[in-house]
Amino acid sequence: MGPIPIPVPIPREPAHQPAAPQAPLREDARSTSRTSLPGNPLAPAAARRFVRAALADWTSLGLLATCTFCRGSGCPPGQHSTDLLADDAVLIVNELVTNAVVHAGTTVELLCRLEDPSEPDDEAAALVLEISDHHPTRAVREGVRDEDRSSSGAGTHEYGRGLQLVASFAECWGITYRTGLKTVWARLPLEGRDAGPPQATEPALRRGVRAAEILAPVTRRTVRDDSDWISRGALSFLAEASDLLAGQLDEDLVAALACQLLVPRLADWCAVWLDGGSNGEPRLARVWHTDESRTDQLRTVLEKEPPWLRDTPRPGVIPIPWPGGESDPASGEQGTALACRLIANGRPIGALLLGRLEQTLVPDEVTALMEDFARRVALAIGAARRYTRQATISRVLQRGLLPTQVARIPGVASSLVYEPSDEGLAGGDFYDIFPCSPGGRWCFMLGDVQGSGPEAAVVTGLARPWLRLLAREGYRVGEVLDRLNRLLLDDATEAAESASLMVAAAGGPGLPDGAHGQPDGGPGTLPDGGQSRFLSLLYGELMPLPGTGGAPGGVRCTLASAGHPLPLLLRPDGTVLPAAEPQLLLGVDENVAYESRTFDLEPGDTLLCVTDGVTERRSGKRMLDDGDGLALALAGCTGLTAQGVAERIRRVVHDFDGAPPGDDLALLVFQAE
Repeated sequence: MGPIPIPVPIPREPAHQPAAPQAPLREDARSTSRTSLPGNPLAPAAARRFVRAALADWTSLGLLATCTFCRGSGCPPGQHSTDLLADDAVLIVNELVTNAVVHAGTTVELLCRLEDPSEPDDEAAALVLEISDHHPTRAVREGVRDEDRSSSGAGTHEYGRGLQLVASFAECWGITYRTGLKTVWARLPLEGRDAGPPQATEPALRRGVRAAEILAPVTRRTVRDDSDWISRGALSFLAEASDLLAGQLDEDLVAALACQLLVPRLADWCAVWLDGGSNGEPRLARVWHTDESRTDQLRTVLEKEPPWLRDTPRPGVIPIPWPGGESDPASGEQGTALACRLIANGRPIGALLLGRLEQTLVPDEVTALMEDFARRVALAIGAARRYTRQATISRVLQRGLLPTQVARIPGVASSLVYEPSDEGLAGGDFYDIFPCSPGGRWCFMLGDVQGSGPEAAVVTGLARPWLRLLAREGYRVGEVLDRLNRLLLDDATEAAESASLMVAAAGGPGLPDGAHGQPDGGPGTLPDGGQSRFLSLLYGELMPLPGTGGAPGGVRCTLASAGHPLPLLLRPDGTVLPAAEPQLLLGVDENVAYESRTFDLEPGDTLLCVTDGVTERRSGKRMLDDGDGLALALAGCTGLTAQGVAERIRRVVHDFDGAPPGDDLALLVFQAE
């Protein structure tokens, strides 16, 4: 999988203008710190220490408070938070100083200034960071690579995360050019930086900072000192790398991260082979080299000579021939190549290769670290493959459980919104619209199975074809629900008896005589912990009416609601009425008789059908339908088309709370034309 292009964000220009380090400044020495850094690989680390030291000094002077979460909103006047601000500032400074060192190579000037408003109309308090280099003729670049230029076309650049991070963390930022000086500056507000609860924002921020730090560019060392690096940071590196790899759900992305983590910290180049390609042969998932312009050449050599590790199914680091012969195919230098089998759940899934230049003996500490790291990579790839397999199965099931398209009913405009809470996985909500007789009768359904996931998908797979069959056999609305109710009860009883036999065979108690899917586990539960076949359903028929004088005549609607949110009828004058009566959930009582209601949808009338993912949408202790909230929202849709009504209600559901909906969302809108 190739790298993902990230466009450079457009700078947001504020009133702030960066100070030129060579010009005389009238500044408060108590709130301004500046330093010059050499243009070498030590500069980013020195910049991080300098920023933290400056913030610590301002804290000791009383200009900043030491509270962790308030970010100024709860501090005394003139005092502001330090801890999380330092994380943001360190991340930005690290990225921009690294960029200046890599792409300019000159001395870097770093200025930190604490701006505090002296007048009520001044800008809010902020920390201003300025990073300057002395190569203004070279534009700011983020990881432009020759291989990307050749693959994507001349003039097309790929950018890294540096400026993207600045745009994300800073209130505003910009680039200023002067004679002999180029400055990238960023302004971080001290107040109101955390919109969410501290408990939620701090871990995410700190994890993001640490992920950026371990993936930050590491300058290749002329002399590799493995013992020093391993003794100081190997355990921390493994722990943080594991956390980063475990969060990925794509095996190619795991391979890319693995190479990026190892090069150049532990190797000069790295490659990941994965088993199970399209033809059953291993495929080269990722190649990474310290000199990225040589990556394509290394990939070509490796693809000609894939590692033959099938005879070594056990984990462990083994030496392998150097790709292409006795020297590095990219640089001509000699080195040592190692390979480690990737094993997940006892099965080989690929191999991790790395090469180290100018070294014939690899220390035991390095091989042990490589083996430990490979184990983590294999676990992450195995988890990503299981997720991909499950997602694929769910997508196939979803296509079979729901119609491929919504049928067009003559004389009726319709619109559908369907959003499963777990994207791509089969949920408990389902819908259908289909013709059921040559006479022009159309049927529709909107259902919600109790529970979610595979258990709900099983019931959906039963209910939808049953409803179609019963409707086409000529049964009317109430009769269809009666028969579906009995079918669900019969199916639940058979499932309960089968589960009871399995439990009894294992030495447990069987299902008591006369029980129908409700043993000791409580109402609605089966002996194996599964759920009974409970289903809420809105089912109806639409019959276009003949008009007079060429005018449309509307639609005759017959429907029934079984344990389902009641459909709402919107008249053109803004009146909203319930269109059905509440009745018992399907799959509960075999003696219930379901009744239907018939009415006419006149031209301009709108019928809204929803699942409980709409009515029970929560915001704290409130639900959307409290106080007839859904009816009020529908009343505001007067004059809209069917599609406009569907989109308006969907937006109302999403805007009701800041968090994404936690339940499946489904709604159908019919409007007589």
